[in-house]
Amino acid sequence: MASASDVSLRQLQYVVAVADTLGFHKAARQCAVSQPSLSAQVKQLEDVLGLRLFERDRRRVLVTPAGRDIVDRARRALREVEELVRAAAKQSDPMAGPVRIGVIPTVAPYLLPEVVPAIHASFTGLRPSFTETKTETIVASLEAGTLDLGLLALVPELDGLEHAEICEDRFVVALPKDHPLAKRKLLRQSDLEGESVLLLDDGHCFRTQALAVCELAGAGRAELAATSLATLAQMVSVGAGITLLPSLAVGVENRRGQLEVRRLTPEPSRTLAVVWRAGSVYEGVGRALAQVMKKALRTAAA
Repeated sequence: MASASDVSLRQLQYVVAVADTLGFHKAARQCAVSQPSLSAQVKQLEDVLGLRLFERDRRRVLVTPAGRDIVDRARRALREVEELVRAAAKQSDPMAGPVRIGVIPTVAPYLLPEVVPAIHASFTGLRPSFTETKTETIVASLEAGTLDLGLLALVPELDGLEHAEICEDRFVVALPKDHPLAKRKLLRQSDLEGESVLLLDDGHCFRTQALAVCELAGAGRAELAATSLATLAQMVSVGAGITLLPSLAVGVENRRGQLEVRRLTPEPSRTLAVVWRAGSVYEGVGRALAQVMKKALRTAAA
């Protein structure tokens, strides 16, 4: 019977590479090793496990049903080893080294320019890399260990994650210049009743939050599902409807003064936060970054 000592990390890496590329030649190139060496290691692992992981002929490579299970387990094992190495590095200097951060699209272009310089100035040894993606992808990537931190708006679907709050980001109404509601300095949510409100497409948490305001106010939805706040702002400027914007985005999306922006009462908002897996070695980094971001935003607003 095979034991764990009969299996090497290199073999697991090779098996995953073959499964990803569906080719031994491509896998060998990806792993920077000769094809005969890679093939021999894969064959040795198959012999140790007593399983055939791949079907191969001259034209193609396919992963067998047993191989799919082994490849999934190999991925998890390699992630755990990577996490072990990263955890050891964090123990020696928590605020140094790489950190992978996912940021939602309704935050990234507005918050990052304000806070990244402060992060670099405060933690010279930290090497943050940012990936812009939706909330559900950030959550899944945190759970899988392919992201270390997330920067997003808090929503109920964050079980298993911990967070440090950065700020409250209130929602405002963006109107065309000639819209009747633009004559008012402050709008009630009931003033939106019957209005055609432009929204982001499915998957954006800001869409869900804006929808809640619209439904409460009795507003209608326009026939547009935008992928960015920039598109919403441009469509409002040509009279296609009105929209809700997070205050954080107003300076960028209304920089030409093409919109009329009004506050709402009661005032809806979202809570921006840094999030991480419960028990993650990046908790200290997340909390420290949240504090730096808070300070940077206060300075920018002063």
